[in-house]
Amino acid sequence: MGLEFIPIIAVAFIIIFIWKAIKPVAQGMEYTVERFGRYTTTLKPGLNFLIPFVDAVGYKMNMRERVIDIPSQDVITKDNAMVTADAVVFIQVVDARQAAYEVNNLDNAIKNLCLTNVRTVVGSMDLDEVLSRRDEINAKLLGVIDSATDPWGTKVTRIEIKDLSPPMDITQAMNKQMKAEREKRADILTAEGSKQSAILRAEGEKEAAVREAEGRREAAFLDAEAREREALAEAKATEMVSTAIAKGDVNAINYFVAQDYVKAFERLATSPNQSTLIVPAELSALAATVGGLDTLIKAGKKKA
Repeated sequence: MGLEFIPIIAVAFIIIFIWKAIKPVAQGMEYTVERFGRYTTTLKPGLNFLIPFVDAVGYKMNMRERVIDIPSQDVITKDNAMVTADAVVFIQVVDARQAAYEVNNLDNAIKNLCLTNVRTVVGSMDLDEVLSRRDEINAKLLGVIDSATDPWGTKVTRIEIKDLSPPMDITQAMNKQMKAEREKRADILTAEGSKQSAILRAEGEKEAAVREAEGRREAAFLDAEAREREALAEAKATEMVSTAIAKGDVNAINYFVAQDYVKAFERLATSPNQSTLIVPAELSALAATVGGLDTLIKAGKKKA
């Protein structure tokens, strides 16, 4: 009966041998191989073969980019202010052998390295610089930590400060300072607005005065031109009447008499102290005078 179990034992041994010999590796992972406890090679993603009972998988390394949270800590700045800082760091293993054998517990080592360097970088800056130069802090931390993790076969791709929180009293003081600064800017803007408004108002008044002066000048020019034309017409009429008088025309003499008569009658009618107007009885003589004027004017037009 003992011989009956030999085939079964042989099949089981073959299955175990194959299972030990074939080692598939998933995408994004790499396995280190140890032979009798000593590193020999690294298995890449895909189907790999080992020597059963001689080779064994040592470490299974994740080659994808990973994120490690850095816990918050209290940091004293250069001007002795306390701030609470935390961060996140993005890492990627580029050499599985170094990451497995050059450091014990890679994630914990990187976490402690970040904690110490955050204290160093933030502690070398004033509080105002810490709160306003976060990009500069990230760049300094990235340079220091990336160079420190090179021997571990790990690349630090990014490091970001998540939060920088000063104490409550400093926050309140900063809020008061910010409020005072905003009120100051508001007062300056109000003053600037008033100044611009006054300047625009003055410029508008100046423009209005200039235009008004130009209007008066234009009106005076037109008035002078009208008077000049009136004087020319009067001179021409006088010349015509004088010529008619020289020729012995009685209508010309009646022109001057009628002109003075009409002007006197106009002054009498428009006098503010005149309440009663007496119309002269010699209206027929006035009509005859006006008829003479009409004859004189027609004669002047024919000569013209």
